[in-house]
Amino acid sequence: MSMIRDLRAAVRPSRVPVRTDAGAYDTTRDPSTPSAVVDCAVYRDGARVDVDRSLTPHEAMRLVRRDGGFVWIGLHEPTEAEFSGIASEFGLHPLAVEDAVQAHQRPKLERYDDTLFTVFKTIHYVEHDQLTANSEVVETGEVMCFTGQDFFITVRHGGQGSLRALRHRLQDDPELLAKGPSAVLHAIADHVVDGYLAVADALQDDIDEVETEVFSPGRRGGVSRGVDSARIYQLKREVLEFKRAVSPLLRPMQLLSERPMRLIDPDIQKYFRDVADHLVRVQEQVVGFDELLNSILQANLAQASVAQNEDMRKITSWAAIIAVPTMVCGVYGMNFTHMPELHAKYGYPVIMSITVCICLGIHRTLKRNGWL
Repeated sequence: MSMIRDLRAAVRPSRVPVRTDAGAYDTTRDPSTPSAVVDCAVYRDGARVDVDRSLTPHEAMRLVRRDGGFVWIGLHEPTEAEFSGIASEFGLHPLAVEDAVQAHQRPKLERYDDTLFTVFKTIHYVEHDQLTANSEVVETGEVMCFTGQDFFITVRHGGQGSLRALRHRLQDDPELLAKGPSAVLHAIADHVVDGYLAVADALQDDIDEVETEVFSPGRRGGVSRGVDSARIYQLKREVLEFKRAVSPLLRPMQLLSERPMRLIDPDIQKYFRDVADHLVRVQEQVVGFDELLNSILQANLAQASVAQNEDMRKITSWAAIIAVPTMVCGVYGMNFTHMPELHAKYGYPVIMSITVCICLGIHRTLKRNGWL
């Protein structure tokens, strides 16, 4: 239990994603290092080897092969030319390299020879004062991980999902980092899934707000008229984007937690089960969000239909009332010569009184029946 707490403290101090400048790098590095490289370091016995910050991937790998340990290279949106040298140095499979450069991949876990290739979708909640039909609620990015026996390579796409703070936290826990590349893979998986939990909590607040507006009584007939269906639909689209990041990742996490793999340290593998459990929780929340938004959208459309029917009934009721004097005026406006009623002394007041009484009677009947 103590080891579990230490592991969680190292990789999960906060669920709030840290935003940093994407692609930032020390300006003192060697110009021969690809510009996409955010950081390149050698780790031995759980500690970062104290070498010049301008260490290139080739030099880092040479140190590892000579003295042991592993190298962790972080890249941000590399081009094919920038990544080709690293791919050649570490013997990465061309198909995995193509996926890492082009991005827009589904979360997955693939094995190429002696390398594990893992794809994670990162999710960032976009703060907004008010949800509108054009609001961007979630922002997605990608983290591709190449896990080898003595190297770990991360390729990030998108402005979110920086791993710099995670790297520093791992460096503060030498015992965990000594487990090698598999410890870094677990830390990234846990970091990504914790981001999902934070986004799910924020989305819950947005959905609760929309739900309250839809089902709160309005000023007219108990029907809410202030909720735009486009807002609900936009929120549903953002939830669908969230779902695309979460659902495909379930199988890779289950494989990492259940199937023995040579590249995954047995002491680390058991902790992937904890990540998988949290991922299942998020997936259940996202499915619930989707179903709830379907119900809210249907309820809002039903309320709109009820409001339209209510308006049509009122229009029909007033048309029925107006039809009475219209008919009377039409009859007495025919200008026939022989119309006895035209010469009656009290004809006008009698006809007007009858007309008013009929209109009042229709109005009262419709009012009692809820049409007015």
